[in-house]
Amino acid sequence: MTGGVSPTLAQTRSEGRAALIGYLPAGFPSVDVSIDLVRAMVKGGVDVVEVGLPYSDPVMDGPTIQAAADMALAAGTRIDDVFRVVEASAEHVPTLVMTYWNPVERYGVERFASALGAAGGAGLITPDLVPDEAQEWIAVADAHRLDKVFLVAPSSTRARLEMTTAHCRGFVYATAVMGVTGAREQTSSVAPQLVARTREVTDLPIGVGLGVSNGRQAAVVAQYADAVIVGSALVRAAFDAPEPASAVAAVTDLTHDLARGVHGEL
Repeated sequence: MTGGVSPTLAQTRSEGRAALIGYLPAGFPSVDVSIDLVRAMVKGGVDVVEVGLPYSDPVMDGPTIQAAADMALAAGTRIDDVFRVVEASAEHVPTLVMTYWNPVERYGVERFASALGAAGGAGLITPDLVPDEAQEWIAVADAHRLDKVFLVAPSSTRARLEMTTAHCRGFVYATAVMGVTGAREQTSSVAPQLVARTREVTDLPIGVGLGVSNGRQAAVVAQYADAVIVGSALVRAAFDAPEPASAVAAVTDLTHDLARGVHGEL
C-alpha cells in the first residue's frame, strides 16, 4: 500500500475510534519469521505496521527491544532485509520504518528513501532525529512523498511542539513517558496532557506510544489519542514463545486483544 498513513487514520477517525499501530523489528528472530510475525499483527487487527530497523546502539529502546535487535543483528539482518519485511507488510496495511538516523545516513538518504518507496513503505519514524537537524531528510521525504513522523515528549515546550508538528506528515508520535521504551503495568498519567497540548498546535493525528501492553490499556489510551502504538509487548509475546509457530500465535492473540481495546469492545 502506498500514499502514507493519512487515509487509514482518516478512516479510523471516521469510524469513531483510534487506530492500532504495531511494532516489530525486522529480522527478529530471523527475516522470514519476522515477516510471519508482521503478518500475524495484520491478521490480529493492526491498522498500521511499524517495522523496526535493528541497530547496535538503540539508546531509546528498553531491554526487550534491545534484545530483539541484538538477535536480528546476530542473525545477519541488513537494511535490504528490512525492505523485504516492509514489502510483505505493505501488501496489507500502511507500513512505516522506525529507525535511528545513523543507518539511514550510512546507507544514503536518497537511496534509502527510493528503496523504501519501491517496497511500498509509507515513511519513517525517526526517534533520534529532530526537525531542526533533518533538512536533508525533509527534502528527500517530500520528493518521494514519504511520511515524516517526529516525536514530541512531556518535556517539549510549546515552541518545540509547534516546530516539530509543523514538519510532521502522517501523524505526530507522542512519547507517553520519559525514558526508554517498554511495556508497563499502567499507562502514563502525563500522556493525556501531552496530547491535549499537542492538539493546540496541530490538526494532525496524534499517536501515543511507550507502555501499552494489553487491550484494556489500549482502550484507555484510545479515549484521548488518535492512534495507540504498541511495541515492547508484542516483541515480548514473541520472545516468550518456545518456537516460531507459537510466537506467531501469541502475536496474533495479543494483537487481537489490543484491537478489541481500540474498537471499544472491552
